[in-house]
Amino acid sequence: MSDTRGEEKLGWLGRLKRGLSRSSSKLTSGITDLFTKRKLDDAALEDLEDLLISADLGVTTAAKLAQSLASTRFNKEVSPDEVRTALAEEAARMLEPVAKPLTVDPARKPHVILVCGVNGSGKTTTIGKLAKQLKEQGRSVILAAGDTFRAAAVEQLQVWGQRSNCPVVAKDIGADAAGLAFDALQRAQQEQADVLIIDTAGRLQNKKNLMAELEKVVRVIKKLDEGAPHDCLLVLDATVGQNAHSQVEIFRDMVNVTGLVMTKLDGSAKGGVVVALAEKFGLPVHAVGVGESIDDMRPFKADDFARSLMGLDG
Repeated sequence: MSDTRGEEKLGWLGRLKRGLSRSSSKLTSGITDLFTKRKLDDAALEDLEDLLISADLGVTTAAKLAQSLASTRFNKEVSPDEVRTALAEEAARMLEPVAKPLTVDPARKPHVILVCGVNGSGKTTTIGKLAKQLKEQGRSVILAAGDTFRAAAVEQLQVWGQRSNCPVVAKDIGADAAGLAFDALQRAQQEQADVLIIDTAGRLQNKKNLMAELEKVVRVIKKLDEGAPHDCLLVLDATVGQNAHSQVEIFRDMVNVTGLVMTKLDGSAKGGVVVALAEKFGLPVHAVGVGESIDDMRPFKADDFARSLMGLDG
């Protein structure tokens, strides 16, 4: 059993750094190899871009990061630490506009959050963690098990519901997801709940069916509240790297994605994809997950993330 006191002592920054260690060690060792007693000339810049691309920062972002470094240090001898610090500062600048915590509007009863993402992205776990955190803030939360075709997803949500003491609205496997969402919203309105979080299916094999289902869920809940859903979160698994781009595009076509949650950063050497997504889509990144426990998901902070990604201390 892990030492929970040790975990507590580690704190969030320590967990984030540890969670991003696979990504940061690749960048740190690569930058050290490149810039030990070497001038920042064109060849070095090209090598740096290649390294950043290999860490899933994407071609455009890698070029911008390299250029920002060149603008102040071109043809000078630079140390690996200087390079990492400069890159972290520039990455933080790119991330700052998207680092927005998820805020619940107390005027809405309930504030409706629709959560989507492909199966296996960590969607249901994210909902559970979010529910528990909202409960700890003193809010009343109802969960809706809208991924009605996967028994495991429904059961997992019910377990999280018990853990966080949140009621879960569920139906038989294969039930109509839109009908379930409608019932859940009706109940949340009657009980004056602060938040309703709706899980959804993530089967991309048949995109057309999934799109029709998600559109129907949105249409049906709008009958009860024109402004709902107030947030539509897309949960992305960092281990998919560049594939996250196409997932954002696919789900944006289906629903109005308002923000992202990145999970499984601890299992991936592809943490750089967060910077690439911020640069390309400009969607708010509400939270990042670096492990299984409830405290391993926290609001996203640009500077903390950028420094951890480059293997620098907080």
